[in-house]
Amino acid sequence: MRSPSFPVKVWYLFGGKISDEYREWVLRDAARASWGWWFAVRTLFRMLPLTVVITLGLLFGLSAPLGLSLACGSLGLIVGCYFMLSYALESTEHRMTRYGWPHGAAALARAERTRARDLQRQAAYDAVWRDSAA
Repeated sequence: MRSPSFPVKVWYLFGGKISDEYREWVLRDAARASWGWWFAVRTLFRMLPLTVVITLGLLFGLSAPLGLSLACGSLGLIVGCYFMLSYALESTEHRMTRYGWPHGAAALARAERTRARDLQRQAAYDAVWRDSAA
């Protein structure tokens, strides 16, 4: 599995599609333990330019007060990030289909990564709550 170069990773971070030769890396990226944090960073990087444009447009285009411009830009950033993060799972699965993986591949890869830990936790739970109820 090849890892993309830094500029390609930055392009990917901003939502760009990278070459299909990195499809294994893309799946690993979507299945690692910190995938949610990276999705949040990707969301922030994708929303920040729009927020700056809105703030500067209000400030210079409409001569709005600085406080109002910053408040509107910040609110746009908060709402945009909220909606993007609300659909993190669906967005990640859609990104996997863009690279030729079947829908659900990222969730399956994350489940495989945590399978042993989940089985241990389930066994500990069952030992406490299921066996003692009899």
